[in-house]
Amino acid sequence: MYATGAFKNPFADFDFSKISSEFKLPVVNVESIVETTRKNFATMTSVNTAAVESMKAIAQRQGDMVRAAMEDLSKHGSEVLAAATVEEKAAKQIDFAKKSYEAVIANSKELADLYTKGHTDALTALSSRVAELTEEVKAAIAKKQ
Repeated sequence: MYATGAFKNPFADFDFSKISSEFKLPVVNVESIVETTRKNFATMTSVNTAAVESMKAIAQRQGDMVRAAMEDLSKHGSEVLAAATVEEKAAKQIDFAKKSYEAVIANSKELADLYTKGHTDALTALSSRVAELTEEVKAAIAKKQ
């Protein structure tokens, strides 16, 4: 090879098409992959949008609850100051504590329900897409056989 000073590529006469024709490479359906990816992306986008909307609704509701609690506290303070006797003041304090406790329980349940609904909706959408994807994969495998 080098005796004459010229380099000859040892693979120049090699026919790669003969070797590559012996390998059975799977045929990839690019359109199917693109469509599946599009569906997955659309599902994730809708789930994320729903999650953001759910969190906004929860934050809005918590803000409303805090605002209502502050108004009740202000009203209660005025009522306690207006009470004539110590007994009336104590009774108003006890009544306020009871109403506040009941409001906290009701608000906590409402917020828990909102969180649960948001998570359930998201998981339902994801589960639905996973079920569709499973069926798509089964159909693709059955088509190949």
